[in-house]
Amino acid sequence: MKVGIIGIGLIGGSLAKSIRSSNFATELIGFDENKEHEKSAVTLNLVDHCLPLKELTRVCDILLLTIPVNFAKDLLIQLLNELKEDQVVIDFGSTKSGICEAANNHPNRSLFVASHPIAGTENTGPTAAIDDLFTGKVSIICEKEKSGIKALLTAEKLFQILEMKVLFMDPEEHDRHIAYVSHLSHISSFVLGKTVLEIEKDEQNIFNMAGSGFASTVRLAKSSPNMWTPIFEQNAEHLSKALDAYIQNLQEFKQFLDQKDLSKMHELMSKTNEIRRVLEGIE
Repeated sequence: MKVGIIGIGLIGGSLAKSIRSSNFATELIGFDENKEHEKSAVTLNLVDHCLPLKELTRVCDILLLTIPVNFAKDLLIQLLNELKEDQVVIDFGSTKSGICEAANNHPNRSLFVASHPIAGTENTGPTAAIDDLFTGKVSIICEKEKSGIKALLTAEKLFQILEMKVLFMDPEEHDRHIAYVSHLSHISSFVLGKTVLEIEKDEQNIFNMAGSGFASTVRLAKSSPNMWTPIFEQNAEHLSKALDAYIQNLQEFKQFLDQKDLSKMHELMSKTNEIRRVLEGIE
């Protein structure tokens, strides 16, 4: 089975590593608009070789679409226009409503599986690829009823070899939930990083005084704006509501602080400690 990976960055490269260590593929073929990424992917043995997109589309049994979400919709339609009935394309974008809507009326919709593996780091490019990135994580599949049996079974088999738990979800529901538990976290990190850089002009002080708490909280601010700007754009409606709720909570905390209402501040933090129980219940 020939597997094509379109976009050989963190996700595509890590997929290649996991697929390479299994018997899922007989050949891994890559494509990336960045030709330096293609060279690195071959040098790192992430893929066996790279091909132009049209040729890769023609020869591969499975196509894995791991490119920024602002390009994924148009490219998916291009791929569906060219796919034969025995081929499968799976996308890995972190917003799902837009791409599902774009594919809904296509005659080859059954060849497509809309997925979102909830895994990643703040790093980019093929050199960021890591082993076991997906192990133990969750992958969401949206609109499974619109995917053909073969396409769906192929995607489930892939996630099985990645050692992921598969959940099924409506794309709108997916985007609403992911706005709160993923996208909002990235905005918080970007804004915290911006705030510290504006207030603390001495970079050496930031380096010397930044503890592990700051480093872990602001880690996501190192993520690629090229990837996250279109994600925020595509999920703007849900994300705006999430920001409203977040800002309201920040203002409430500030009010307690300004009024020196330690009791209310303590109560708020104590209630929020409940998140420990929730997260510890997730394997």
